[in-house]
Amino acid sequence: MIIDWKKIAKKIYDWLREDISRESRFAFPTLGAILVWENSPSLRYIKQKRKWAEYVWMNFELKHFDDSVTQEKLLDFIKNWNNDDKISGYIVQLPLPENIDSEIILNTIKPEKDVDGFHPENQWKVLVWDESGFAPCTPYWVMWIFEELNIDLVWKEITVIGQSNIVGKPMAVMLMNAGATVISCNIDTPDIYKYTKKSDIVIMATGVPWLLKLENINDKTIVIDVGFTVIDWKIYGDADFEKINENWNLITPVPGWVGRLTVANLLKNTYKAWLQNK
Repeated sequence: MIIDWKKIAKKIYDWLREDISRESRFAFPTLGAILVWENSPSLRYIKQKRKWAEYVWMNFELKHFDDSVTQEKLLDFIKNWNNDDKISGYIVQLPLPENIDSEIILNTIKPEKDVDGFHPENQWKVLVWDESGFAPCTPYWVMWIFEELNIDLVWKEITVIGQSNIVGKPMAVMLMNAGATVISCNIDTPDIYKYTKKSDIVIMATGVPWLLKLENINDKTIVIDVGFTVIDWKIYGDADFEKINENWNLITPVPGWVGRLTVANLLKNTYKAWLQNK
């Protein structure tokens, strides 16, 4: 059974719209985005960010570099935005060209403006449960889903498949902070399905299509799928959505929903950054 992600996203957007209109008088939050080169998925994602930023009464500013930009020039611009009071928070749209070191770029963003939640200082704050920082948007909205569905995570057994710094690791930490029993796996974990079969919740973030099948879970397992793969111009998730959905397990669909909720929580982080620096 499909989790109603549209309803959850709309609730976030409407709450932001109402709160920003109440808090703002002469100035509004501004989300900045730095885009390097022409990348169709990135351009579509930027378009969504602009659309929903404008919907919630948030300014949106885009700086678009072509692929000839040097790392030094990009770093100089980031330092300017670090010191620009008009920019509440900003992101550098990934992926970046091969001649630019993504880690150096992301680590140069001022932590107080790192609304993607990728800076080591914000990652550390997730680890120690310091809510003054910014959690990465994908695990942030997964936690929001559990809250909206009134799912108490205490004592729940949850398997997280994927150990990236952006999704898997912070996801596992946030679940542990909420009182869950967490099993962290990757695609090379031996006998991985012995964990998924007994789990209350399985969260997928691997980019391996159909890694999780119906026979790998039980009838009550909730599946949160945030991974995707493009095959012959079609997008597939990490889980076998059709079979699992037919079995009436709660599941998130791929494609379609990840971007919308990620943007919603990106805007939440930007609003939080603006409030902290008003």
